[in-house]
Amino acid sequence: MKKLISRKPLSLSLAGMIALGAGGLWLSATSNAADEPAKAASASATAAKVKPALTVTTTKATSGNLVIKLTANGSVAAWQEALIGSEASGLRIQELHANIGDVVQRGQLLVSFASEAVRADLALAQASLAEAQANLAEAAANAERTRALQTSGALSAQQVGQYLTAEQTAKARVESAKAGVDAQQLRMRHTRVVAPDSGIITARVATLGSVVGNGAELFRMIRQGRLEWRAEVTASEMAKIVPGTEVVVTAPGGAQWKGKVRVVSPTVDAQTRMGLVYVDLVPDTSATTAAKPQQATASLAFKPGMYAKGEFVMGSSQALTIPQQAVVVRDGFSYAFRLNADNRVTQIKLQTGRRVSNAQGDLVEVVSGLNADSTIVSSGAGFLNDGDTVKVVAAVKSANAAVKN
Repeated sequence: MKKLISRKPLSLSLAGMIALGAGGLWLSATSNAADEPAKAASASATAAKVKPALTVTTTKATSGNLVIKLTANGSVAAWQEALIGSEASGLRIQELHANIGDVVQRGQLLVSFASEAVRADLALAQASLAEAQANLAEAAANAERTRALQTSGALSAQQVGQYLTAEQTAKARVESAKAGVDAQQLRMRHTRVVAPDSGIITARVATLGSVVGNGAELFRMIRQGRLEWRAEVTASEMAKIVPGTEVVVTAPGGAQWKGKVRVVSPTVDAQTRMGLVYVDLVPDTSATTAAKPQQATASLAFKPGMYAKGEFVMGSSQALTIPQQAVVVRDGFSYAFRLNADNRVTQIKLQTGRRVSNAQGDLVEVVSGLNADSTIVSSGAGFLNDGDTVKVVAAVKSANAAVKN
């Protein structure tokens, strides 16, 4: 009886505790259910308060024909360089008529030598010729009389032979004297050095008053003012280039000349494994005037010996392109930022190819990583990170705003 009485209060205590726990759980569940709409509203308000990281413009990749170019470097050189030397020996330079940078024409006088000694030698040779001709006249008269008396027996055969031989000797002396006169006349012509071809004087060794020897160099000249660009290309690139290929060569100062491939070298350097392609350069002569050709030549942007970059135009092909400013280079890789529907951007990795400039600006070929219908960030891409929220402004409006500002 005592055991039954002691268990009854314990059971009542357990039941009460269970009832209280159940009530607490019900109240907690009711409270959580009531707070769900409030939490959702708070999250929406927080999202609405996120500020864009940057105001950007967008663009889409476009497909079209892109010029295929092969870029190379090389030296600018003279097409042909002429050495102008002296053919007169032991003569003094009396006057110089050309200097470095002058544009000269074929036959134009460049150097005058002192000719007094040559004139004296020429006069002596002419006198010797006159004497030889007089002797020939006498010998010819004697030979004519000898022939008339040869059959009469008045002269011996020996005498006849002497007179006839004297005539032949006199003729030979006249020819020798004529050759001497020709030689002195040639020396006289050599006292005037003229340009062998039209071109530009690039060097002058001649000095006023100096006595030069036979064959001494006086001037150097670029024949016809023609320059060529010697491009250095690999063996595989040489196989793609043919004579007549158009080339655009850019000088270090930014000036550009057009040209055409004249010849491709038949050999490759064994040390560098590079071959040469010879390109004839065509300057822009619109500024050249007949009145001042020297000034026009001096203003040319290309000089022999300078190093220049050029592009061979190999044709065109279809390509997907985006503006240069939309490409971001990080850690050695190229990226672009694609715009999503929620105005967040996603960083995508690109494989780029050719680069070209046109009226719309600088374009980059996208080989892989982007579709033509993808919207990407154009301006401001370099300041973004993956997942940033942006504010999009139309490119046309931005341009108008820039013009107004």
